[in-house]
Amino acid sequence: MTYHFAVIGAGPAGIAAVGKLIDHGVDPQTIAWIDPEFKVGDFGTKWRHVSSNTRVKLFHRFYAACKAFQFDDAPAHFAIHKTHPDETCLLSLAAEPLQWITDKLKQSVHVLHDKAIHLELSNRLWNIKLEKQSLQTKNIILATGAEPKSLSFADTSEIPLSVALDPEKLSALCHADDAVAVFGSSHSAIIIIQTLLEKCHVKKVVNFYLEPLRYAVYFDDWILFDDTGLKGKTAEWARNNIDGVLPEKLQRVISSPENIKNILPTCSHAIYATGFQSRHISVAGLHKLEYNNKNGIIAPGLFGVGIAFPEARHDRYGTLEYRVGLWKFMEYLQNIMPVWLQYGV
Repeated sequence: MTYHFAVIGAGPAGIAAVGKLIDHGVDPQTIAWIDPEFKVGDFGTKWRHVSSNTRVKLFHRFYAACKAFQFDDAPAHFAIHKTHPDETCLLSLAAEPLQWITDKLKQSVHVLHDKAIHLELSNRLWNIKLEKQSLQTKNIILATGAEPKSLSFADTSEIPLSVALDPEKLSALCHADDAVAVFGSSHSAIIIIQTLLEKCHVKKVVNFYLEPLRYAVYFDDWILFDDTGLKGKTAEWARNNIDGVLPEKLQRVISSPENIKNILPTCSHAIYATGFQSRHISVAGLHKLEYNNKNGIIAPGLFGVGIAFPEARHDRYGTLEYRVGLWKFMEYLQNIMPVWLQYGV
């Protein structure tokens, strides 16, 4: 069988892509959905213990954005229903309805519990090589996600970001006599610093950073630094403890070669909260997997969405930001899906 679309990845962006394809009239039986687990991607597995920087009402807007989700039929007992719409929440709360939606969509489309490893365009059809099998499709949507970047300085024990953002796992690794280096000034970095100080009670945290903290500011119809600024409880903690009174056990230094050379060796562990990079997938004929950041087009019949292929947009003051977040993925797909349907092979 040759499919009309194959969606690779079952995280939030992949869920949204399948839903929007069906809403736009693509026969669900001609959609192949590929993922090893179908557990809401990294969002539902690696990052469950992370506090979101998205307000709960935007998660609800995502759930309701596709008729194909059939979320009106969902049970009302999800914990996120008990959280105030203007508050943030743990990602685990947002992931529960997404798992329900995933299971619902799986009943309509062709599901492959597998991993895509190579793509090749031939005779106007995309050939997808999976670990267990192969298939052909006219179009592919990559919603493959991204991996945390790693600086990996020699002679420093690195704690993976997925471990660092889980308070229980981090507490099991870091103790009262440890000095821990945290690189970055992002939402994740601030959460990790707070956990190390208040839950792990380490001897010292050294925060290596390049830029001042940035805070999201809410206006009636837009948000300044929506995609790069700290939000919610994380922003409140940072204002009080970093831009306010610095905790005694926290040292913040510019991430310069000299400081790294002199200070990093005093730390027993290092955590790199310095952003993400797209997961690699091999595509024949492409030297590099580049995409148009306005419409997600990679090649004829090959498109990207999600954290690996975010939309770039200028805010009202001309600052270019990459839009990452569930509702932003959905809003982006609503705008570009008609283009993808016309731009197929």
